[in-house]
Amino acid sequence: MIDEFKTIANTIVNSHVKKWKENGKPVIGYSCTFMPEEIIYAAGMLPFRLRGIGVSSLSIGDTFYGPVICSFPKCVLQLAGDGVYKFLDGAVIVPGCDSMRRLYENWRRANDEYHDILPGFFHYYSVPHKVSEYSLQWFVDETKNLIKHIEEHFSVKITDDNLRHAIKVYNEGRILLKSFDTMRMSENNYISGEDALAVIISSVAMPRDDFNSMLKEALVELENHKKPLKGKKRLMLTGSINDDPDFLRVIEDCGATVVTDALCYGSRSYVDLVEEDGDPVFSIAKRYLNRSYCPRMFGYYKERLKFIEEKAKEARVDGIILQNIRFCDLHGSENGLVERAMEARGIPCMRIEREYGPLVESGRLKMRIEAFLERISKK
Repeated sequence: MIDEFKTIANTIVNSHVKKWKENGKPVIGYSCTFMPEEIIYAAGMLPFRLRGIGVSSLSIGDTFYGPVICSFPKCVLQLAGDGVYKFLDGAVIVPGCDSMRRLYENWRRANDEYHDILPGFFHYYSVPHKVSEYSLQWFVDETKNLIKHIEEHFSVKITDDNLRHAIKVYNEGRILLKSFDTMRMSENNYISGEDALAVIISSVAMPRDDFNSMLKEALVELENHKKPLKGKKRLMLTGSINDDPDFLRVIEDCGATVVTDALCYGSRSYVDLVEEDGDPVFSIAKRYLNRSYCPRMFGYYKERLKFIEEKAKEARVDGIILQNIRFCDLHGSENGLVERAMEARGIPCMRIEREYGPLVESGRLKMRIEAFLERISKK
């Protein structure tokens, strides 16, 4: 079953997306974990998280973004310009950071030159940077506006009952992912970080009902085929977005295993559930806004540090790799604070600045990771 997850993770238009499209159902791309997938699911559509893997150049991305910008949104725009995302019936852009905010503008601008690359439904979904009674009500209104625009464009009705069902389905997936996470951190099971990432990528690249069924089977298989983790250093990975299994492979080929993380393609995406009682729109907005695990949310550094420390202790890690994509202001600045705090607590850390996905310089990374593993081996 893990191999099937890996097949899904290693391509954009996977077999589940193709089958969904063949059945005449819309696919809606979205750019960030602050986008409530339940809204799209409740409309009878497939939520699909935008990725940037597989680019061979940044001719379009560099044209519209310039040189000193994080390479992730450049790669997404490049794939759009190359026609990879023509299967999308819509896209919702969330300002996870300023570079992702500009994806909304630049995708529109690029469409003027590279025609028909813009999905028919294209929506900007704004998320506040702080949590308060006022910002929550504002976010509820923003969510209702998104629902209204989806209903009008696709001639559908997103009912409260449909939203409540979506909440249950996605909560079930989060609970299953938490069980998978616990198993991954156990000393009695060997689940590579590369395989774990493939599972998490699959959760946002296929119908969630199908994913839940597959993960249930995978958990049984893993429980029945325990492979104790022996002789390898246990690492935690945190920082910028990473949906590239090859990056995990570079780390683990050096003689380590990534047993836990604090990533948006990881534990940050499933740590909290949506309340299943009350007004479903309010419950959804509350859950997504109250997630302080990303540095885009201002004033919550202590909460993020606590989350990282607790995950590191629970997984009994030997060290933490704090990585950020080059020119990622949010993680680039906060990783330095986390490094000092974790080192003061006796947890060795290594900071990595890298390019996104296929642009990663694997030789340089391998050398630094090997040196880090040698350092923690001497403790």
